Formats: sequence, C-alpha cells, structure tokens
Amino acid sequence: MEISCTSKSPPPFSAKISKYSGQAVRALPLRILTVGKKRSPGIQLVVEEFNEKLSHYCNIHDIHIKSNPRNTSNVNAQIEAEDMNMMQQIRPEDWVVVLDEHGVDIGSEQMADLIGDAGITGSARLSFCIGGPYGHGPQVRERADVTIRLSSMVLNHQIALIVLLEQLYRAWTIIKGQKYHH
Repeated sequence: MEISCTSKSPPPFSAKISKYSGQAVRALPLRILTVGKKRSPGIQLVVEEFNEKLSHYCNIHDIHIKSNPRNTSNVNAQIEAEDMNMMQQIRPEDWVVVLDEHGVDIGSEQMADLIGDAGITGSARLSFCIGGPYGHGPQVRERADVTIRLSSMVLNHQIALIVLLEQLYRAWTIIKGQKYHH
C-alpha cells in the first residue's frame, strides 16, 4: 500500500501480507480522537488494556471529545461544533486517518501497511479520528489523508474505539513478526 501525502484518493489496499512484516518501522506517536459521551467503565478497562499493549510499540494518546458540546437539538450545529473541536486537536504535521463507514475497506495486513507507510511520510504523528453520532464534519473529512472503515455497519463510538485499538495492536504484531495475528 502506498500512501501519498498530497493525494486524497484512496490508497490501493490489496496486499494479503504486510510489506512491513518483520521490518524496522518508524513508530509515529498515535493519537486517537473520539467524539462521544463518557465511556462505560467496562469499555474504559478494555481501552486501558490495549493502550498498555500498544505502549510497547509506540506512544499512544487517547483524546476524548465531548459529543454535542453546545447541547443543541440542531444536528448541523452539533456536527459543526464537534468538527471544530476535533480540528483543534489536529496539527498540520499529523497524518490523519478518518474512520467512516464510507471509507476504504482494509484488512489487518493493510492496517500494518498504513502504519508503516505513515512513518515514511515525514509526518510527526498518526491521528485516527472517530466521529460522533452523526459522523464527521466537513473540515475533518477534508483534512483526512486517508479514510478507512472498520466495518460496513455503523459502530457506536465506544465499539469503534475498541475495534480500532485491537486492529492497531494486531498491526504492530504483524509488523514485528509476532504470533498474535496467526
């Protein structure tokens, strides 16, 4: 999978084996930006478990962005406020991956490739964005370097976070040639 810093077109996710398996990869710090309500205690325990596992491979920061910060019934105003709050967390030097049900469908090996490719873009950080109940706003969508989906089904932000964390951990074990994946 090749990722271009200047192209917004989806990268070709076709490889069945990661090109980075067993290779040295520049470990960009990871940030996961999630819009949503307060996490349940059970979800938080799983998040902490995966953050601990991932910390052996890279620095990881989990950023929670409050859903509907203006407490409005206007959906467009809610999306706009969440969009603005997420954009405040994204730096110009970030490689931004937006999770969206309409994104490119990738497998675990392609997630490993995405992590490896992001390390050679010159970016300082890899930021994954999980939207709120109505999805991402236009600024975040435009800022995305790549848009992927975890499932063709819509996932609650807490479930999407768990699936993403597990896939990031799986990707790192693929890159390192460890046995977690198979």
